[in-house]
Amino acid sequence: MAKKQAKKSAKKPVKKAAKKAGAAKKSVKKAAKKTASKAKKAVKKVAKKATKKAAKKVVKKTAKKVVKAAKKTVKKVTKKATPKKAAKVAKKVVKAVKKTVAKKAVKKVIKKAETPVVDAFKSAVQLAKKVVENVVAKVTDTEKHVDNTNENSGSESSHTENSGNDTPSSKDEEEPSFVAHKTHLNAGDTAPYFEGRDQNGNALNLTMFKGKNLILYFYPQDDTPTCTKEACNLRDEYKYLSDSNYAVVGVSPDDERSHTKFIAKYNLPFPLLADTDMSVIKAYDVWGTKKFMGRIYDGLLRTTFVIGPDGIIKEVITKVDSANHAQQILGM
Repeated sequence: MAKKQAKKSAKKPVKKAAKKAGAAKKSVKKAAKKTASKAKKAVKKVAKKATKKAAKKVVKKTAKKVVKAAKKTVKKVTKKATPKKAAKVAKKVVKAVKKTVAKKAVKKVIKKAETPVVDAFKSAVQLAKKVVENVVAKVTDTEKHVDNTNENSGSESSHTENSGNDTPSSKDEEEPSFVAHKTHLNAGDTAPYFEGRDQNGNALNLTMFKGKNLILYFYPQDDTPTCTKEACNLRDEYKYLSDSNYAVVGVSPDDERSHTKFIAKYNLPFPLLADTDMSVIKAYDVWGTKKFMGRIYDGLLRTTFVIGPDGIIKEVITKVDSANHAQQILGM
């Protein structure tokens, strides 16, 4: 009986200890589970952030590429478009491409971090394609509704000309009924006397260039792509032209203020004559009927006269290569 009681009393602390050990085990398990859960959440959070960061980087890079491709397409479209307004439309759409591609693609990837980056790239490309298609549609629409007053005022957007080379389109050649206006002046003729004011309001006339080969070039409008290309090419070769006894004078219907801005913007080293009354333009017979993309209108025809030191016209260039005009004049 005493033995039984001793055994019973000995078992009690063991049971108690076992019970405590079990409770401790449960607490440890619970704590471990809690810690594991926290760790899992932390890992997920870090992974999610990393995914977002990586996705942002990739989509940003992708968006840049897509926007670049969209810009190229837009440039091609706007080169073929007639009005100045078409360029503005294109610029706005390019901005829209940037915003739409960047924002939408990033949002999409961040929202679904598990979506592969390839899918995001594809959606960005499709989005850009749609936007570029809209550009084409808008440019065509703008071209149809553009106000014709710009064409008759002498200010002509260079988007109405072939980029660089002002050669007639194949459509013009197919239609013999239309004949574009061409100056009556030829090589060997005496250059008509001209006088006017340059960008600073200073007097400018033909006799001031006696003894020099004068490059008198007529262009439609300041700070338009093709006209800028032509002016900058003459600027780049100006030192060589000066050393070869050439002087350069540009003529357009723009006023002195417009010329001043154009010269300052592109650092042009030669004067620009402000022929607002078009007296010089008419004297050299470079205003008349022209045709582009099926549209016939009156405007200034891009033409260059190379006048010798004796005042005799040496050369008349009607098909101007704007990007290489100096080389064209020098026969290089």
